[in-house]
Amino acid sequence: MNAPEPWLRGPVPGVPPTFQPVAHALQHASEDVHAALAGFPDAALWARPVGVASVGFHLRHIAGVLDRMATYARAEPLSPAQVAFLAAEAAPGSESTRSLVDALDVAITRFTDVLRATPEASATDVRTVGRQRLPSTVLGLLVHAAEHTQRHVGQLIVTARVGLIRTSD
Repeated sequence: MNAPEPWLRGPVPGVPPTFQPVAHALQHASEDVHAALAGFPDAALWARPVGVASVGFHLRHIAGVLDRMATYARAEPLSPAQVAFLAAEAAPGSESTRSLVDALDVAITRFTDVLRATPEASATDVRTVGRQRLPSTVLGLLVHAAEHTQRHVGQLIVTARVGLIRTSD
Protein backbone atom coordinates (compact mmCIF):
# COMPACT_ATOMS: atom_id res chain seq x y z
CA MET A 1 0.00 0.00 0.00
CA ASN A 2 1.28 3.46 -0.89
CA ALA A 3 1.67 6.01 1.88
CA PRO A 4 -0.77 8.91 1.88
CA GLU A 5 0.42 12.23 0.51
CA PRO A 6 2.34 14.37 3.02
CA TRP A 7 -0.60 16.60 3.87
CA LEU A 8 -2.52 13.50 5.02
CA ARG A 9 0.27 12.17 7.24
CA GLY A 10 -0.21 14.64 10.05
CA PRO A 11 1.62 17.77 11.09
CA VAL A 12 5.30 18.33 10.45
CA PRO A 13 6.84 18.49 13.94
CA GLY A 14 7.55 21.99 15.18
CA VAL A 15 5.97 23.81 12.24
CA PRO A 16 3.21 26.24 13.30
CA PRO A 17 -0.27 25.28 12.03
CA THR A 18 -0.50 28.26 9.67
CA PHE A 19 2.66 27.10 7.87
CA GLN A 20 1.85 23.36 7.73
CA PRO A 21 0.61 23.51 4.10
CA VAL A 22 3.94 25.01 3.06
CA ALA A 23 5.88 22.25 4.83
CA HIS A 24 3.66 19.56 3.31
CA ALA A 25 4.03 20.99 -0.20
CA LEU A 26 7.82 20.97 0.16
CA GLN A 27 7.79 17.38 1.43
CA HIS A 28 5.66 16.37 -1.53
CA ALA A 29 8.00 18.18 -3.94
CA SER A 30 11.01 16.38 -2.48
CA GLU A 31 9.34 12.99 -2.84
CA ASP A 32 8.35 13.76 -6.43
CA VAL A 33 11.92 14.81 -7.31
CA HIS A 34 13.36 11.65 -5.78
CA ALA A 35 10.89 9.47 -7.69
CA ALA A 36 11.37 11.29 -10.99
CA LEU A 37 15.16 11.28 -10.85
CA ALA A 38 15.84 7.78 -9.52
CA GLY A 39 18.47 6.48 -11.91
CA PHE A 40 18.49 9.70 -13.95
CA PRO A 41 21.76 9.86 -15.90
CA ASP A 42 24.19 12.66 -15.11
CA ALA A 43 24.80 13.05 -18.84
CA ALA A 44 21.21 14.28 -19.28
CA LEU A 45 21.28 16.75 -16.37
CA TRP A 46 21.95 19.83 -18.50
CA ALA A 47 20.13 18.71 -21.64
CA ARG A 48 17.49 21.12 -22.89
CA PRO A 49 15.12 18.94 -24.91
CA VAL A 50 13.05 21.02 -27.32
CA GLY A 51 14.67 24.12 -25.79
CA VAL A 52 13.14 23.88 -22.30
CA ALA A 53 15.08 24.54 -19.11
CA SER A 54 17.29 21.67 -18.00
CA VAL A 55 16.72 19.38 -15.03
CA GLY A 56 19.92 20.80 -13.51
CA PHE A 57 18.54 24.33 -13.76
CA HIS A 58 15.29 23.35 -12.02
CA LEU A 59 17.15 21.67 -9.16
CA ARG A 60 19.44 24.66 -8.63
CA HIS A 61 16.62 27.18 -9.10
CA ILE A 62 14.33 25.57 -6.55
CA ALA A 63 17.11 25.52 -3.95
CA GLY A 64 17.96 29.13 -4.74
CA VAL A 65 14.36 30.32 -4.54
CA LEU A 66 13.89 28.66 -1.15
CA ASP A 67 17.01 30.40 0.13
CA ARG A 68 15.98 33.78 -1.30
CA MET A 69 12.40 33.61 -0.01
CA ALA A 70 13.67 32.72 3.47
CA THR A 71 15.99 35.74 3.32
CA TYR A 72 13.17 38.07 2.31
CA ALA A 73 10.88 36.59 4.98
CA ARG A 74 13.51 37.56 7.57
CA ALA A 75 13.45 41.10 6.10
CA GLU A 76 17.06 40.80 4.95
CA PRO A 77 18.60 41.76 1.61
CA LEU A 78 20.18 39.13 -0.59
CA SER A 79 23.87 38.57 -0.03
CA PRO A 80 26.40 38.84 -2.86
CA ALA A 81 26.69 35.02 -2.76
CA GLN A 82 22.93 34.67 -3.26
CA VAL A 83 22.99 37.10 -6.18
CA ALA A 84 25.88 35.18 -7.74
CA PHE A 85 24.06 31.86 -7.25
CA LEU A 86 20.99 33.31 -8.99
CA ALA A 87 23.09 34.46 -11.93
CA ALA A 88 24.63 30.99 -12.32
CA GLU A 89 21.54 28.80 -11.87
CA ALA A 90 21.16 27.96 -15.56
CA ALA A 91 24.84 27.52 -16.39
CA PRO A 92 25.74 23.86 -16.90
CA GLY A 93 27.96 22.57 -14.16
CA SER A 94 29.93 19.51 -13.19
CA GLU A 95 27.58 18.41 -10.39
CA SER A 96 25.97 15.01 -10.47
CA THR A 97 22.24 14.46 -10.35
CA ARG A 98 22.70 13.00 -6.86
CA SER A 99 24.62 16.03 -5.60
CA LEU A 100 21.97 18.46 -6.90
CA VAL A 101 19.15 16.37 -5.41
CA ASP A 102 21.07 16.31 -2.12
CA ALA A 103 21.49 20.10 -2.28
CA LEU A 104 17.74 20.43 -2.85
CA ASP A 105 17.07 18.23 0.18
CA VAL A 106 19.31 20.49 2.27
CA ALA A 107 17.47 23.58 0.99
CA ILE A 108 14.10 22.05 1.87
CA THR A 109 15.34 21.07 5.33
CA ARG A 110 16.65 24.60 5.92
CA PHE A 111 13.40 26.14 4.71
CA THR A 112 11.42 23.83 6.98
CA ASP A 113 13.61 25.06 9.84
CA VAL A 114 12.70 28.62 8.81
CA LEU A 115 9.03 27.63 9.05
CA ARG A 116 9.64 26.29 12.55
CA ALA A 117 11.39 29.50 13.60
CA THR A 118 8.82 31.88 12.12
CA PRO A 119 6.22 33.07 14.63
CA GLU A 120 2.68 32.64 13.37
CA ALA A 121 1.92 36.17 14.54
CA SER A 122 4.35 37.48 11.90
CA ALA A 123 2.41 35.97 8.98
CA THR A 124 0.89 39.29 7.92
CA ASP A 125 4.01 41.36 8.56
CA VAL A 126 4.97 43.33 5.47
CA ARG A 127 8.11 42.32 3.63
CA THR A 128 9.66 43.55 0.40
CA VAL A 129 11.14 41.59 -2.47
CA GLY A 130 14.09 42.37 -4.69
CA ARG A 131 15.79 45.55 -5.71
CA GLN A 132 12.42 47.10 -6.53
CA ARG A 133 11.27 46.30 -2.99
CA LEU A 134 7.93 44.96 -4.18
CA PRO A 135 5.43 44.43 -1.36
CA SER A 136 4.57 41.05 0.13
CA THR A 137 4.08 39.50 3.56
CA VAL A 138 5.86 36.78 5.48
CA LEU A 139 3.06 34.36 4.62
CA GLY A 140 3.10 35.48 0.99
CA LEU A 141 6.80 34.70 0.74
CA LEU A 142 6.49 31.32 2.46
CA VAL A 143 3.55 30.28 0.29
CA HIS A 144 5.29 31.53 -2.84
CA ALA A 145 8.31 29.40 -2.00
CA ALA A 146 6.07 26.32 -1.88
CA GLU A 147 4.00 27.04 -4.99
CA HIS A 148 7.07 28.05 -6.98
CA THR A 149 8.79 24.84 -5.92
CA GLN A 150 5.78 22.78 -6.98
CA ARG A 151 5.66 24.52 -10.38
CA HIS A 152 9.33 23.84 -11.07
CA VAL A 153 9.08 20.24 -9.87
CA GLY A 154 6.31 19.68 -12.41
CA GLN A 155 8.47 21.16 -15.15
CA LEU A 156 11.46 19.09 -13.97
CA ILE A 157 9.43 15.87 -14.16
CA VAL A 158 8.31 16.56 -17.73
CA THR A 159 11.80 17.64 -18.80
CA ALA A 160 13.33 14.52 -17.28
CA ARG A 161 10.86 12.26 -19.08
CA VAL A 162 11.22 14.03 -22.44
CA GLY A 163 14.99 14.15 -22.06
CA LEU A 164 15.19 10.42 -21.40
CA ILE A 165 12.98 9.64 -24.37
CA ARG A 166 15.01 11.89 -26.67
CA THR A 167 18.36 10.49 -25.49
CA SER A 168 17.18 6.91 -26.08
CA ASP A 169 16.18 7.62 -29.70
